[in-house]
Amino acid sequence: MTFTVPDMSCGHCKSAIEAALSKAGGRASIDLAAKTVTVEGLDREAALAAIRAAGYEVAAS
Repeated sequence: MTFTVPDMSCGHCKSAIEAALSKAGGRASIDLAAKTVTVEGLDREAALAAIRAAGYEVAAS
């Protein structure tokens, strides 16, 4: 599943989100230019919780 994270803008953002998703048991593929995070290995709620725990909000879809 893919999420849009509007406030994600740099390598630090990318690393923080990847680490949070990894800690939750998932894998992330991040496109900084498009501000998207594609998550594998987690359900939607767990992925959202991990991204939010890293300090980022997900755009409404």
